[in-house]
Order: sequence, then C-alpha cells, then structure tokens
Amino acid sequence: MLSVLSYGRIVARAVLGGLSQTDGRDYSLITASCGFGKDFRKGILKKGMCYGDDACFIARHKSADVLGVADGVGGWRDYGVDPSQFSATLMRTCERLVKEGRFTPSSPVGILTSGYFELLQNKVPLLGSSTACIVVLDRRSHRIHTCNLGDSGFLVVRGGEVVHRSDEQQHYFNTPFQLSIAPPGAEGVVLSDSPEAADSSSFDVQLGDIILTATDGLFDNMPDYMILQELKKLKNTNYDSIQQTARSIAEQAHQLAYDPNYMSPFAQFACDNGLNVRGGKPDDITVLLSIVAEYTD
Repeated sequence: MLSVLSYGRIVARAVLGGLSQTDGRDYSLITASCGFGKDFRKGILKKGMCYGDDACFIARHKSADVLGVADGVGGWRDYGVDPSQFSATLMRTCERLVKEGRFTPSSPVGILTSGYFELLQNKVPLLGSSTACIVVLDRRSHRIHTCNLGDSGFLVVRGGEVVHRSDEQQHYFNTPFQLSIAPPGAEGVVLSDSPEAADSSSFDVQLGDIILTATDGLFDNMPDYMILQELKKLKNTNYDSIQQTARSIAEQAHQLAYDPNYMSPFAQFACDNGLNVRGGKPDDITVLLSIVAEYTD
C-alpha cells in the first residue's frame, strides 16, 4: 500500500512528466490568464476578459473545458469604431454558448460559427473584425479539438517540446484571416472570412501537457525557444504557479515588443517578405496558460 507521501510523488511525476494514462479518469484544464494592452496599462483588464483590443474566455461545462482568444483588428479605429467591441462581444457570446451547453466538444468551429452568427443577427449593428482561436478539451475522451482563424493560435508542450501547434492563416503579409461585420454597402470592400475557413485539428493529450493559447502579440514577439524557456519554470500544477508563469511570459513579450534592436519573429517574417524591419511589434498581448490535470469537482 502506498503511503500518502509516495503516492503524491507518483501523481506529481505523472502530472508534470506527461505519463500516458489508460484508465477512465476524466481530464480537465487548469488555466490562468495574463495580458497587456499595448498602451502600457500593465495587466489591466477592461470589462470582461479583455486586454486592449484582445479578448478571451475560459469556460467549463459538464463534458468539456473550453478556451478562446480573439484579436480585434485595430484598423477600425480609423473609422471611429472601437475594435475591442467586436472581439469582446464574440468571446462573451462563445462563452455563453458553452455555459449553456449549446455546443459539441468535437466541433469548436461550431461554437465560433454560432457566436459569429449571433453577432450578425444583433438588432444593434456591431461593426468590426477579429481573429479567433478556440480550444476544447473533451474530458472523457482526453482529446483536444481546436479551430483557429487568423494569426492567434496555440502550442501544446510535452516533455519540453512542442508536440502540436496551430497553423497561422494569412491572406498576405500582416493580413490574417478574420471574421468581420461591415457597414451596409461595404460588405464587398471589407475583408471577411467564413468561420468554416478556420483551420481545425484534433489530438489526444496526456496528464501534464501544457497548452498555451495566445494572440499574435505573443507569437510575433517571442519565438518558441523563449516560450519553452519560460515554461521550464513551471514546477507544479497549482493555479498560482500557472498564473506566475503566464505573467512571466506575457511580461517578457511585452518588453520585447518595444525593443527597437530586437530581431523579433514579426521582423524576421517582414524581412522574408522583402521589408526592412527590425525590432519588436507593439501589440496587445493575451496569454492563456493551461495544464492538463485529473478532473476534480
């Protein structure tokens, strides 16, 4: 018979080591969030889960844990439209659909589609555009289902290595796929993609897998190796530790975004497209950091 102490150590090794489990236990996600608006208001949330023009949600239902991030397109500000309203309303709507159980865990694109169509049907017009990424953990099957439209995205890290990641969707340089609602008469002028155009994926996860879901403000400023270095500091699965690591990642990305001499992933991508660009990319940053753990009520 295992002592409590040795059993705890075995569980800890299973959780942090990513050991495969074949029993019938349900899994869940322990998730913390952190972010920064690019106007330097460090870690300050607007109403709801919003950092600048970014928005996010963390929701649970009896069958699944669901995460989402969205990045409002800042160009709308030039036309007197607050870009954060579209992304925030989209995420709030998706969150409500999950909490009401109006979704299928294996179809996150269904959540995105339903949320977007609700926005289209609003009696009060809501103008704007946004990228979106939704990640669903089916607790019983131990499978992750994702959809990603645009250049937000996710990484799954196991044993210190990236084992799954989203594919970025760009029409051309710095012009990601996006959901949009245009003013009457401008539908053919404003870039708008269908939710069904989102890249979808499904894969099994293990206890201890780390899932990082974020807007492009993170990925444009921090390459994988820097993110992995920060994730090595995550020593256990309690919420405070996850929150501290999420903040550390967001803070580092925020600092790099304003370094004019740093060769950021965004600057490298720009150079690959024939542009002479150097430095970080000032942007809103949203980070959701999750660990796959055994489900407890």
